[in-house]
Order: sequence, then structure tokens, then C-alpha cells
Amino acid sequence: MNSSSVGDRPSSMSEATSKPLNFLEQIVTQDLESGKTQKVVTRFPPEPNGYLHIGHAKSICLNFGLAQRFGGECNLRFDDTNPAKEDLEYVESIMDDVRWLGFEWSGEVRYASSYFDQFYQWALLLIKEGKAYVCHLNADETREYRGWATKPGKDSPYRDRSVEENLAEFEKMRAGEYAEGDCVLRAKIDMASPNMNMRDPMLYRIRKQSHHQTGDKWCIYPTYDFAHGQEDAIEGVTHSICTLEFADHRPLYEWFIEQLPVPAEPTQYEFARLELNYTVTSKRKLKQLVDEGHVDAWNDPRMPTISGMRRRGYTPASLRNFCEMIGVTKSGSTIDVGQLEFCVRNDLNDNAPRAMCVLDPVKVTITNSKGTETMVQPVHPNKEKFGERQLPFTQELYIDRADFTEDTTLSRKKFKRLVLGEYVRLRGAYVIKADEAVKDDSGNLIEIKASLIDGTVGENPPEGIRPRGVIHWVSATDSIDCEVRLYDRLFSDEAPDSGDKNFLDALNSESLTIVQGCKAEVGLANASAEQSYQFEREGYFCLDSKYSTTEKPVFNRTIGLKDNWAKKV
Repeated sequence: MNSSSVGDRPSSMSEATSKPLNFLEQIVTQDLESGKTQKVVTRFPPEPNGYLHIGHAKSICLNFGLAQRFGGECNLRFDDTNPAKEDLEYVESIMDDVRWLGFEWSGEVRYASSYFDQFYQWALLLIKEGKAYVCHLNADETREYRGWATKPGKDSPYRDRSVEENLAEFEKMRAGEYAEGDCVLRAKIDMASPNMNMRDPMLYRIRKQSHHQTGDKWCIYPTYDFAHGQEDAIEGVTHSICTLEFADHRPLYEWFIEQLPVPAEPTQYEFARLELNYTVTSKRKLKQLVDEGHVDAWNDPRMPTISGMRRRGYTPASLRNFCEMIGVTKSGSTIDVGQLEFCVRNDLNDNAPRAMCVLDPVKVTITNSKGTETMVQPVHPNKEKFGERQLPFTQELYIDRADFTEDTTLSRKKFKRLVLGEYVRLRGAYVIKADEAVKDDSGNLIEIKASLIDGTVGENPPEGIRPRGVIHWVSATDSIDCEVRLYDRLFSDEAPDSGDKNFLDALNSESLTIVQGCKAEVGLANASAEQSYQFEREGYFCLDSKYSTTEKPVFNRTIGLKDNWAKKV
């Protein structure tokens, strides 16, 4: 998304799309038409304390999408006010995720830490005006004085300090003369307010840790509540879009804007965050999964992180389509993860090249082979522009062990594959007949001897020959060895962390199955990371970016061809 001039924006969303406007689009349209807003400026403000997840994808699509639809700009700003939990690794991963989703921010990346000097000056102003004070209550005392939702709080004994004393104490905080937790700077608002956020909220706290942007310049850091609105005002944000849990923080957001000489007056709006069943999106819990080794990293293909979904083979278009499908509302609800999987499957069905891979190979020897032949198949059955691929058809082939049986009593309806003494078509190649099953001394099947029916490549077989179905295959001599990782949902519980549940108890023991010794068509030797393929009759797969090597590629199952989850639960 490149920023556009105001003149480029549509006068209303009806000119940009035939879909009804969501409530935020209605607000933006009204603000533009009334002249309240001259140019739309939004922002995506992640805290760099973890990797982005599917919920952030909705926020990215919403904030960048609003700016894009109305010819405005969207800033990427890191709310880096807590050095104890933040890391440059997270900063870089977030930028990568935003770009991968297909968006580009306006101007340079912004950081809350870039405004720390200004925040400090505004904190001094609040102290000088008698609207902020340094409080030495400890954590337990602070909770006691704050009261409850149904019980008003009471004033801190430090609330009525003089301006001079508060300025001196705040300077001691900045100079590092106090330890972490000794004191904080609080706004003087209303300890009896029914809104707990207005009961003298914290503005600054002591954190004696280096910051990934400012180093050791500061040992006091502003809270998110203090920084939020002022960041928006400095950047000229017109519509500050937050999730519903920040609705109760809006009066505080507005109070700071009213009390401080900010250069603009942004407005905060709230929407319902994305909640998915069978999914955990708490950053703390996701970090626990990584730290305790339940997954191999933040980008484990089972994780609901954007980087995890990317490694698994989800596409940017499928995530954008999903966010568009679920819409934007003010009321919270839980979305069925099947809707996300539908969008992924739908996009891959349209765009993924086809390939063949045999997961559990058993050898088929063609006894009347003509030598090596080349079978030509489309890269995609419905898109000629994808071109064709050439497959070597050799005397020795591999088919999947599950595609053969000696049980001749099975009906065609129940088993549409290769039966001893009967026929089946090999995808894009000959019709063959299974003539003999060769076994080892233990009775295990080690080879199938078969004969091909001449003249059946692309043609119907002679009268009287009825293939049961079509199965996939690869050459046994011109194929590649690979590993296949079959991923499924990480949790088997629809609501893994609801109530007092321990979400770890809901981990799905079958979320990953590693299959060795798979055989894939030779063209997959040139597969690239993030290129998805439909392995015919098996599902959608992509090359794993972490474990693959030139000698041994590893393919991750993105999703099956059909939704089989309902059959399991």
C-alpha cells in the first residue's frame, strides 16, 4: 500500500466496493464528507514482545485497509515502552510479517521510544499543573487504595505533595536513585471514578534495563496508557483503532489529549478482536509453548503466529480473504477455525501447482514396459498459463501402499484403487493391471508386478476393461527422497484456555506426524520455500524453510483436500 493523495480517495466506500460499509468505514466516510477529517491516517501499533498472531493479521488488514480504501496513510509504530519484555528480534519479525501480508507503511518505521523526551516534558507539565504526583505506595498498598469496581478507592497519602516536591522526586526517579518498584508517577484524576482506569493511573515506572532503541538513556518508562494517545497526536493519526478491551481506557485517552498541548486530537474507536476456536493467542501462552519446547519455535507450523502460518504454507491472500470474510463488528464472538481453513484451501485450490508424492511407497514393476517414456501433465488442471510438467514413466514405479489390496471381495464403491487381478489408471498415464503380489518371508508386501494396457494414455481402455479409479504414482528411478510432515491443529479442545483450564492439557498429541521415506516427482527437487503444491490426493504442501536441505527436502502439509476434522471429534 503506497500512500495516496486526498484527491485520489473515493468520495464514499460505495464507489470502491459494492459491499455494505462496516461501522468503521461508515465513521470514516462521515468524517471525510463533513470535513472533520482531511486525510485519513491510521496506525498499526504492535508491542515488540512476541511474534504477531492471527488476531494481529485482522488488525493489520483493518488499519492498512482503511487507509488504502480512503486514500490515506497507515503508520507502523512500535509501542516499545517496556524494555523488560521487548526484543529487536520481535521488531524485525513484525516488519517482515506486515510486508508479507502485502502492506507497506507510510514513511519510516516509528517507535514510541522516539518520543520519550517529549513524554517526559509532558509529564513535567502535568506535575507543574498539579495533575500528577510521585507515589511511594507498594504494589499491595496500591491495590488496596485503588478499591474495587463496586467500591471507590481512596487517596494516596502522597497525593497532596507540593509541585516542588513532586518535581524533585520525579527527577530522582529519572536519575536512578530509586529501585524498581519504589515509586511511580501517577496522574491525579479521581479515585472515586466508576471507571477503574481513571483512578489515578500510572504514568511512569522504573525499569533499570537497557532498551533496544534508546540503550541506557532512560531508567523510567511511560506506560502504554500515557504514551498511546500522545503518540497518535504527534503522528497526526485521525482514527486510532483498538480492540474492545480498550473501550474502558478511552476516557483516559481523551483526558490526556485534553490536558496536554498535543499537536492534534485523534479519536479512538474499538472493534471486536478475533477469537478462534481450537486456538490460543495469548502472547504469554504462546511464549510458554516455545520456551517449554511444546513447539520448535514461534514459527512452528502449528502456531497461530503469522510466521508459523507462513511456514506451514498459508498464503497472504488467504489470510486477507479470511479477515474480509469475518468482517468488523463491535460485538465479540468466536470464529470457527474451519472458516480460516476454508479460505486457505480455496486459495490453494485455485493457485497451487499440482505434483505427485507417494507417502508410503511400494514398488510396482511393469512387466511389459516399453522403457522410459515421458508423460506430460498440466501444472494446474484449470490454468493453461501454468504450463506443463514432464514425468518419467519407467519400468519401476512407486504407488502408495494403501492404494493396493489383494481383497477381491471389496466393491468398487468401497475401494476405487488397485486390486489384485484388476485394473486402475495411473494419473496421466497408462491403465495397469495388478498381476502378482510379491512378499518377503514375513508375508509383507514388497512388490507388485503389473502389466500396462497399451494405448490407454489419454484414451479410454478397450471394451471390457474397467479401471476401478485413478491413483497417483512416481518413477522409482527418477524421483526424489523426501520427508513429509503432517500437521494438524495444535489443540484438540475447542476452547483450550477458557475458564480455569490449563491450556497445555488440550495439546493435540497428533498435531505432528513425521513421515520418512516418501518419494516425490523429480520436479520437486527445485521446490522453493513458500511455494505451495497440491500433492494429488494427499493435500496441500510446501517446502519447510527450517529443516529442508538440498539432499533431503522436507514438505509440510498445509491442509488436507477436505475438512476431515469433524470426523475425528
